[in-house]
Amino acid sequence: MKVAGIDVHKKVLMAVVVDASTPEEKPARRRFVMESTAQYWRSVWLELEPYMRLHLAQAFSNRAPRGRKHDFKDAERLVRRLIANELILSFVPNDEQRIWRSMPRMKLQLTRDRVRLQNQIECLVTSV
Repeated sequence: MKVAGIDVHKKVLMAVVVDASTPEEKPARRRFVMESTAQYWRSVWLELEPYMRLHLAQAFSNRAPRGRKHDFKDAERLVRRLIANELILSFVPNDEQRIWRSMPRMKLQLTRDRVRLQNQIECLVTSV
């Protein structure tokens, strides 16, 4: 079974793939360029989710010791910690829960947009 670690940055993804049966072997490494989004990991997650089982690990809880920052090393460390069951994972709800959670956010954003437009119209009407 192959395990991949992806270190997601604003404009770059560092991917490391390791065969879990032989973790001491040298991992395959690839660097990918991506367009930045508000939450960098989300677009990667949504693209890969239909094809594989994913785990989300927050960088803060799985960071390297001070002064040891290497992007490929970070991705490799994620893989090694996952294989050793030492990785601190974050909860990601399933598709249906994500849809239900997005509804109140969408409603709030639509309300904010409506109020903003009303205020703009009011400003235009009163300034004329």
